[in-house]
Amino acid sequence: MKLFNNKPEIDKSWTLFLDRDGVINVESVGSYITSWDEFKFHDGVLEALRVLSHVFGNIVVVTNQRGVGRGIMSMEDLRDINKNMRMAVADHGGRVDKIYAATSVTDDDHNRKPNTGMGLQAQQDFPEINFKKCVMIGNSLSDMEFGKRLAMYNVFLTTKHVPFDMPHDLIDEQFDSLYAWASRLIPAEMVV
Repeated sequence: MKLFNNKPEIDKSWTLFLDRDGVINVESVGSYITSWDEFKFHDGVLEALRVLSHVFGNIVVVTNQRGVGRGIMSMEDLRDINKNMRMAVADHGGRVDKIYAATSVTDDDHNRKPNTGMGLQAQQDFPEINFKKCVMIGNSLSDMEFGKRLAMYNVFLTTKHVPFDMPHDLIDEQFDSLYAWASRLIPAEMVV
């Protein structure tokens, strides 16, 4: 599959990195998703992940979850959300290979985006990851900075911000949803 703007072909050697809140699920701005009952997939995400699972060799989620560190939710709550999310994605024919969560309350923690710890951990777990053959999709500038620090191709979703003026130092492309990006990347007949 051809990426945009004369970028190389995407094949199974590529890895897709996804933020969670605001990319996969509807974000609770100013609050936290603390239970599976509060989790709601964005429109089209399950369809997009089904198709993208056939394109990318690895699909991983990298998510800042400060609510755990603050005691607003437990690690068990987070594990339950992740387990149910992965099962729902699989039930629709997609996959998420691994989920990494930074639960620290401090911005200087090496795992908390925009710091690169979760990306480096993913590379340890999946040694085939070459960051120059990765796409990072997020809805905050910290997601974009994370991706750029690791030399990824960055896609910004405008699910909580107005679009930025382009070109932008951190953003390669921007869309209003994961489905919109997948629809542009994938031939129309594959996205239903």
